[in-house]
Amino acid sequence: MVNIQPEEPPRSILALDFGTRRIGVATGSCITRTASALTTLSSVTGEPNWSQLEALLKEWMPDLIALGLPFNSDGSDSEMTGVVHEFADELKTRFGIPVELVDERYTSAEAEALLKEQRRQGIRTKKLKKEDVDAVAAQLIAESWLNTTGKQS
Repeated sequence: MVNIQPEEPPRSILALDFGTRRIGVATGSCITRTASALTTLSSVTGEPNWSQLEALLKEWMPDLIALGLPFNSDGSDSEMTGVVHEFADELKTRFGIPVELVDERYTSAEAEALLKEQRRQGIRTKKLKKEDVDAVAAQLIAESWLNTTGKQS
């Protein structure tokens, strides 16, 4: 008789906010249910720097990648939806890590508003850059995944 153990729930995730110029990256802990913006990787016409991404995966060793999936405000597929599906497939093929897609509508706008508010309050002193917005958008994607899909049983 084969003893089949239930699949272990993920302990950590890496969240990505994919763009054709930049990819925001954040990490999330399923144990503490917290997420943090990490960095932003360069992308050239939608092609990421695979070695940089691989280095992050080796460093953080996530159990899962939460990838932001862009939709139009009405919920229909956007111009980028298919591109992100292709990117998800490439991630699975290259790294063998499960990838879950997360609705990312409004994350960039929310990230920018959050950073502007931090600057207004004096919490953040440096000038707002697009790279910062992308990393915080990835953090919001991680938080969304943790608050919905990633609940521990």
